[in-house]
Amino acid sequence: MALQPLATVADLEARGLTIAPEEVAIVGTYLQEASAAVREAAGVPISQTASTVDLEGPDDSQWLTLPGPPIQSVSVVEIDGQAVTDWRLRSHRLWRAGGWSSGDAPTEVTVTQIHGLPTVPEDLVGLVCRIAAAVLVAYRSQPGGEGLAAKDIRSERIGDYSVQYGDGGRITEIELPDYLREQLAARFGGGVAVLRSR
Repeated sequence: MALQPLATVADLEARGLTIAPEEVAIVGTYLQEASAAVREAAGVPISQTASTVDLEGPDDSQWLTLPGPPIQSVSVVEIDGQAVTDWRLRSHRLWRAGGWSSGDAPTEVTVTQIHGLPTVPEDLVGLVCRIAAAVLVAYRSQPGGEGLAAKDIRSERIGDYSVQYGDGGRITEIELPDYLREQLAARFGGGVAVLRSR
């Protein structure tokens, strides 16, 4: 199941951008793409969702770190397909007195969890809105959407027209710069390994 965008058309309009009725669908696509880029950089879904994850049980620890923090709750835990209930959720990790491995072979631990934030932080709503607005401006700049073509213009001169393109490697407004990707990964812990969502 696809996650809802981290921001909505209403959020864009609340920030002063006017969206024409015929642009609502395309703006929804831009918000979804921008949200996917932010989530990918953060390494977690950010907004609250239910997921089932398969993890390798550590053979030398009573602790099992769960992906996609913050972990709100865990409803089911299975080791190699067998339900277990003798665990506790603490600090986004599961603790089990008997550990997670049988000792003679690796185990697969399947966990069904609710994780992410109940409310998307305003700064991330604003970030997604700014990304989507930049793409919309590019879309509006040329009839037929040619403004979406990759352009990294560094300088432009009007007399004897000249334009200089940069070589930053950026293709679209949706690509996040390295510093922002690093900030998001540090803020959210990164590294979600969600295999199935429901």
